Amino acid sequence: MKEVADAAGCSESLLSKLENNKAHASVNLLRRVCGALELTMGELFASADEPGEVVTRAGARKVVDFDPVRPGYRTHMERLIPLTENSVLQGNIHILAPGGGSEGMISHAGEEVGYLISGEIELLVGGRIYRMSAGDSFFFRSELPHGYRNIGEEEARVIFINTPPTF
Repeated sequence: MKEVADAAGCSESLLSKLENNKAHASVNLLRRVCGALELTMGELFASADEPGEVVTRAGARKVVDFDPVRPGYRTHMERLIPLTENSVLQGNIHILAPGGGSEGMISHAGEEVGYLISGEIELLVGGRIYRMSAGDSFFFRSELPHGYRNIGEEEARVIFINTPPTF
C-alpha cells in the first residue's frame, strides 16, 4: 500500500480510508491512484456491465459515485456506454452539484468531445478557461491538462465522450 500511496501522492491512511468507504476522493486523486495501479478509472469502477445492449433506458444507466461516503454528493456520473474489456469508446454524463467538478487537473491519452446539457461550467484546457452554458460543446486532445467545475447555482449535466476509454 505504501508504494501506491507514494506513487499517488497521498498517505497510506487516506488510501485505507478510501478502501473502506470512510473518506471522499477527488476525481484528481482517483486518477493518480489509478495511474499508480496502472488502471483506468473505468476499470477501477468496473462491474459486470452487460455487453450487447443497444438501448439503455432513462433511469437504468449505471451510476458511478465518486464519494462512497456521501453518494450523489457534488460529482457522480451515469454511463452512456457499458464498460467492457473490448470497449474503444467511453461515454458518460457527469452530474455536478453547484461547486462540484474534477477537483484538479487531469491528463491522459486520447481525445474528448462533450456537450453541456444543462447548467453552467468552467472548462479549463491547456491553461485556458472557457465559460460554458447549456447547448455549448467542446473538443480537445486529452493529453492537455484539463478540468471542470460547476460555476452555477443549479446542477450541471455534461456529456463526455472519450477514446480510448481511460475514465
